[in-house]
Amino acid sequence: MVCPWRTSDLWLLLILTVFLVAVNTSLTVLMGTKAVLCCHPIPLTNVVLITWEIIPRDRPICKISYKGGTNEITKNNCTDERITWASRPDVNPGLQIHPVALSHDGYYRCQMAASNGNFDHGYRLQVSVCPEVTLSPVKNRTAVCKAVAGKPAAQVSWAPVGDCVTEQEHWDNGTVTVWSTCRWPDSNVSAVTCSVSHLCGNKSLSQNLLPDPKGTSHEYILYIIFPILLVVIGTIWFLICIYRKCKLQKPEATPAVEEVRSTKKTKIKTRTIKKEYLQTFKPHSLKNITAQFLICGNIHVLVEKCKHSDSTITIVKYIHFLN
Repeated sequence: MVCPWRTSDLWLLLILTVFLVAVNTSLTVLMGTKAVLCCHPIPLTNVVLITWEIIPRDRPICKISYKGGTNEITKNNCTDERITWASRPDVNPGLQIHPVALSHDGYYRCQMAASNGNFDHGYRLQVSVCPEVTLSPVKNRTAVCKAVAGKPAAQVSWAPVGDCVTEQEHWDNGTVTVWSTCRWPDSNVSAVTCSVSHLCGNKSLSQNLLPDPKGTSHEYILYIIFPILLVVIGTIWFLICIYRKCKLQKPEATPAVEEVRSTKKTKIKTRTIKKEYLQTFKPHSLKNITAQFLICGNIHVLVEKCKHSDSTITIVKYIHFLN
C-alpha cells in the first residue's frame, strides 16, 4: 500500500496553514497480513520533523523520528523489527507493520512539524483474528458450535432455530472463544446448520443430529440386551451340564488291599474285571518282591517291585486278588 500525496491541493494547504490539525482513524487489520499507516498528505519540502509515536497495548512507548534538513533517523525504545518505514521517509513517511501480530494492538500517531503548521494523524489499530469453527453433535438431539480464539468475538446463529444457550470465554491475549449449545426436541429435525459471522468472513457448517435414544429402544434391546441374555443363559446351562456329569461319575468301591512283603519267590495270580493295560518284563528270578495296591483318583493300580537286578513290573487297571 502506498500513501497518496497531493502537492496540488492548494485549498487544503490554505486551510491547514499555521493551525494544528489532528485526525484519528480506527483501523482493523487481519493478523498475519501487512499494514501501512500514512501521515497527512502535505508536501514534504515543508516538513522539518516527522515522528511516529507507537503506543502498544502491553509494551513500552516507541518513537521513530526523521529530520528533514539532515535526513537523520532516530529510534527510541523500539525493538520490534516488524515495524519499519514504508519507504524512505523523505519520499513516503508512512509506517509499515509486517506481519501484523496480536501484540501490535494499540495507538499509532504520525506527528509532522512543517513550516506552515503541525499535523497529527492517529490510528487506533485493532488486530483481528479469525476463529476456528467446529460443529459437533452430542446426545439427546443436541449440537455444539464453537468459534475458538477469535478477535473480536464471533456471532453464532442456527438454522433451524432451536433451544440454544451461548457462552463466551476471554483469553489473556485478547481473543474470545464463543460456543453455542442448541437442542431440537422436534423429531422432524434431522440436520442443522451453524453459521458464524466475523470480521474475517462468514462460515457455515452442517451436521446430522444423533438419533434420540427413546426412538431406538428396539435397537437398544436387539443389539445390547439380547446378546447379554444369551451369554448369561449359556453360562448357566454349561454349569448345569458340568454338575450333572460330575454327579453321574461316582467312584467304584475299592477292596481293601494289604501290602505284601516276601523274601521268597512269589507267584501272583490276577483276574481282571475290566479292560487291562499290561506291561511285563519277564525276569530269571524274583526276589524280595514287594506288592502294593495304589489308588490314584478312580484308577486302581497294582505295582510289584523287586530288589533284584532282573525285575518284573506289572500294571493292571481295576484288578482283584485271587490268592
